[in-house]
Amino acid sequence: MSDAMSQGDRARAPVPYSLPSYLTSDPRRRPDPATKQLAHGLGWFSVGLGLTEVAFGSAIARWLGMPRAAPVIQAYGVRELIQGAGILGSRDPTPWISARVAGDALDIATILPGLEGNNPRKDNVQIALMALAGVTAIDVICARNLSEAPLTPSQKVRQDYRRRSGFRRPVKAMRGAARDFKPPPDITGPEAMRPWTLANA
Repeated sequence: MSDAMSQGDRARAPVPYSLPSYLTSDPRRRPDPATKQLAHGLGWFSVGLGLTEVAFGSAIARWLGMPRAAPVIQAYGVRELIQGAGILGSRDPTPWISARVAGDALDIATILPGLEGNNPRKDNVQIALMALAGVTAIDVICARNLSEAPLTPSQKVRQDYRRRSGFRRPVKAMRGAARDFKPPPDITGPEAMRPWTLANA
């Protein structure tokens, strides 16, 4: 008996409704022009920074008083080049900008030990940390604006709505359709309009 009831409950259970594929949105975001321009600028910044770190990683490490960090800085330069190419070449730069935020945290963690010990270049480390803090703030703002941007409608939905006028029937078919309409004689309205209503009934 319980098995029959459970089968009946399953039969009456509502079937989950899913939208047709052409009504779903693309996973790409549609940011405002300012955010899009900021992301594009960060992409070029990543490319420039990556080239600098790859070519002058040893010099940057000595400037920070951390000569042993030269290979790490050059590796970070390769990371910046990959991120910059991803931002500039992707239709949706959101994941690449988020990767920049994670990379900023890694950069800060890497050079932060330069403030300890007897490093004679601590002032340079502080300058680098302030610059990284500013870039990180910009990256965070851009990543947040991108993640909060609305999704892009699917291409099929955009095409369908281009062909629609908003009317249920063609305009020519509806022209004059209400010409013979007459209100019912027992219609009532405000007291001041009743004589006019009765006269035109």
